[in-house]
Amino acid sequence: MIRDTFIFVPAYNVEKEILGLLESIPGEVLLRTVNVLIIDDGSSDMTPEYASRFARAEVRAPVRVESFKTNSGYGTVVKYALEKAKASGARFAVCLHGDAQYPAAYISSCLSLLEKENAAIVQGSRLAEAGNARKGKMPLYKIAGGKFLSFIENLSFKYKLTDRHSGFLCYSADFLKQVDLSKLSKSFDIDLELLALADAGGFKLRELPIPTRYAGEKSNLKVIPYGFRVLKIAFLRLVGHYG
Repeated sequence: MIRDTFIFVPAYNVEKEILGLLESIPGEVLLRTVNVLIIDDGSSDMTPEYASRFARAEVRAPVRVESFKTNSGYGTVVKYALEKAKASGARFAVCLHGDAQYPAAYISSCLSLLEKENAAIVQGSRLAEAGNARKGKMPLYKIAGGKFLSFIENLSFKYKLTDRHSGFLCYSADFLKQVDLSKLSKSFDIDLELLALADAGGFKLRELPIPTRYAGEKSNLKVIPYGFRVLKIAFLRLVGHYG
């Protein structure tokens, strides 16, 4: 099997979830993986130790663990990882959050859709199927907020998506090669900026229904500031900034 996929795992204080998440990556995915890069973003718990345990035990794919000395923010981690993905020569890059909120079991389906549709980005959607989010115990305020923001964003974007704030994202290398990552956000809105760049550049965006999982994990996202940044990106996309 050809190794064509780069998986990166942003991880911050996720000692309870990280090992189970990594062990849930399907074997067929690991066999096609150029590298699994686990980035510990300055955790104060046992996250890097558990990640290293997986790296030592895994034989189906190269696994590397890197740690930032201080917490640098989700966007900084994503930019660092995507630069590594571009340098690796992989055809695809997959973001898999270390808190296990998104299902590793769906990576194969995501990659298949990315390749079949010749898309720039495939995003996992927790809201594409009615009732899925509540079944997975997503808080009501997050469901309502996500739907509201996605409605506003869909007024600005060519491609209409149901869950623009899912962090389960698969990228094509052809798209990433055209992106200057250094100019993007250091925070959680980097995902939406990448969607905006792809949409404005005429690349295809696709989404894949995925199950929702909320199990009481502590979120590091500050909802109100994030919401305002999202609205700003939607406005900038509307006036042609990302083009």
